Amino acid sequence: MSKHMNPAKARGIVAVRADAGGVADIIANLQRDWKAWKDTQAEKDQEISAKFDDVVTTEKFQRIDASVSDLQAAVDQANAQLAAIAMQGGGPGQVADAEYTEAFRAHFTKGAVQAALNKGADDEGGFLAPTEWDRTITDALVEVSPMRQISSVQRISKNAFTKLFNLRGTGSGWVGEAAARPETNTPTFGDMTITPGEIYANPGATQGMLDDAEVDLEQWIAGEVETEFAKQEGLAFVSGNGTNKPAGFLSFATGGANAATNPLGAIEVLPAAATGAVTEDELLDLIYAVPSAYTAEARFTMNRTSMGLVRKLRDSDGRQLWQPSSQAGQPSQLLAYPLTELPDMPDMAASAMSIAFGNFRRGYLIVDRAGVRVLRDPFTAKPKVLFYTTKRVGGAVVDPQGLKVLQHAAS
Repeated sequence: MSKHMNPAKARGIVAVRADAGGVADIIANLQRDWKAWKDTQAEKDQEISAKFDDVVTTEKFQRIDASVSDLQAAVDQANAQLAAIAMQGGGPGQVADAEYTEAFRAHFTKGAVQAALNKGADDEGGFLAPTEWDRTITDALVEVSPMRQISSVQRISKNAFTKLFNLRGTGSGWVGEAAARPETNTPTFGDMTITPGEIYANPGATQGMLDDAEVDLEQWIAGEVETEFAKQEGLAFVSGNGTNKPAGFLSFATGGANAATNPLGAIEVLPAAATGAVTEDELLDLIYAVPSAYTAEARFTMNRTSMGLVRKLRDSDGRQLWQPSSQAGQPSQLLAYPLTELPDMPDMAASAMSIAFGNFRRGYLIVDRAGVRVLRDPFTAKPKVLFYTTKRVGGAVVDPQGLKVLQHAAS
């Protein structure tokens, strides 16, 4: 473990230093530990060649490996925070509608109702969150949900979103100068409807807490909602079945629950010979199975456990296939392509789809029904006040041609 930084504290450091300087410090330590990782691996190689296994070297290697993982995770988190700040377009603290925001805050803290609240009232007694509060939740989701970082996001104001597909099919033919030109085939269209499911959180607070002027109520409640929404969304975007929730991209792979849903077909599945490992050739097969038109923004995705196994892979010349981040805003890379950690991807195991590769920006669409709704409930759990918070979110694969999935052997 690097003597320059305690990786266990890395996430906390990033949380308060989401700036280029803070990221640069973490990257410097990451590069230092990565060098130590490679040096220690070389020691292990020599021991293996000599048919000797030193437990001290093994323990040292495991410590450094954990340090590299933590530091790379800290860099990824910082990159997401920097991206979220850029998305705010002017930063936090700029309230678009001060009057309504104040009325909303009063409703949260005291249950007060003012005329300005009519702007967000609905027939059910809920209130659309003001612009600033709503944006706080969205930005937090970008930080914690990797799928929101790498996929496309569409905001809608209706109950569903229908995507059209050009299935082509135009006919043509060669003819002589004076030959007849009969009508050719006409292109056809397909469609797919994405219906958002409802995601909710129902945190509570005592009235005393709400009355305390020292409590940043909006930040607190946004943090509560962020945790629940991020947990549910992250899992659904990867493996959700589409019933009252997003359809995860793995469900669109050949043999999956939604394999026949997209008019363009299913995501192609490539085999891995082992049940708990992957080879360089199998990773290269994933890369070259994706058409070149999609590779400009293509990336690998897998969970942390799989990343730890892939980090140990080397090519025939002994070079590592994985490389850590070298500058702010840049993720780690695998075979020269960005690597994104998706915690909800399966581990490498029999029949598991543990690794995906492709252009998620073109391949997967997240649909947000505009507005976060909050219903204040001071009666159900007295003396607590509950804040029933809902958001409608959908998701589906819109272009399976640019995504590929690796599946391990059954046994």
